Amino acid sequence: MDHGSSIHQRPTTSYNPYNQPSGLYNQPHNPYGQHAVDGGYPNPQLFEDTSGHGGVPFPPGNQMFADPMASVAVQYGSHLAGVGREMVDQKVSQFISTSKLKYYFAVDTPYVLKKLGLLLFPFHHTNWAVRYNKSEPIVPRYEINAPDLYVPVMAFVTYILVVGLALGMQNRFSPEQLGIAATSAFVWLFLEIGVIVFALYLFHVTTDLLTLDLIAFCGYKYVHMIVTLLGGILFGSYGYYGFLIWTSLSISYFLVRTLRRSVLPATGDDGIAHASKRRNWLLLSITLMQPFFVWWLTSHVLTHQTSINSYFTL
Repeated sequence: MDHGSSIHQRPTTSYNPYNQPSGLYNQPHNPYGQHAVDGGYPNPQLFEDTSGHGGVPFPPGNQMFADPMASVAVQYGSHLAGVGREMVDQKVSQFISTSKLKYYFAVDTPYVLKKLGLLLFPFHHTNWAVRYNKSEPIVPRYEINAPDLYVPVMAFVTYILVVGLALGMQNRFSPEQLGIAATSAFVWLFLEIGVIVFALYLFHVTTDLLTLDLIAFCGYKYVHMIVTLLGGILFGSYGYYGFLIWTSLSISYFLVRTLRRSVLPATGDDGIAHASKRRNWLLLSITLMQPFFVWWLTSHVLTHQTSINSYFTL
């Protein structure tokens, strides 16, 4: 048998990756359908990379979520926030009864929306009195001026996610950086509460505020921190400082109008309540600490960030 005329003779045509396929390959499978150009390859204009970060291009409008660092940062921040919230719930439940915690989490959607509006726009609010019955306290969802822990907890979790997004957009994200940001916000809050409790005891200031009330009032600043960070991400440094001024005024005005009714004035020998200087200075100190922490816990996050527009046009 002539081995040169084998029935297994290969086709004479071959595939050239740099030209249009020919021979047996002249009908290649086209996964891109009608959007393909000659040769079966996708039209590059449909998926033009406008993010400037290289790699696989993405459709326009999805640049923020196409950045792998930003996506990983948000996912890791969500996981870290969930783990931290579970740890906090476990630790807190060891020292505080569940019934007391239920009171601070007795909220609904209308209350949360109204509370957020009050925190950010408190200047037109007139009635700051809290309807309170010692035998049967009114839950927050029925009293807009009552302190709650739902808004601070959710704001804390959202703050971590926004920090992760901002770091990822700047290619500065790492689990260590996000962990440091979350730990710093958590530790500074409880240090602040400890200082306030010690000052109340040291200055013999009479108050009907509970420790959980102080945690709630001091935790409301996380809402303002989120707004400040978003302002910096969307509008750059001018947006950051503009929103910082607004949120600082908002949280200061809110706390002054709220705490002045809770930090009770001292009662003199004549039976008349007098506003002592210590009370006024303590109230002023608590109020001024909030804008400082809003700036302290957000300024380092946007060190290299200008705005989201410049991020898209890099």
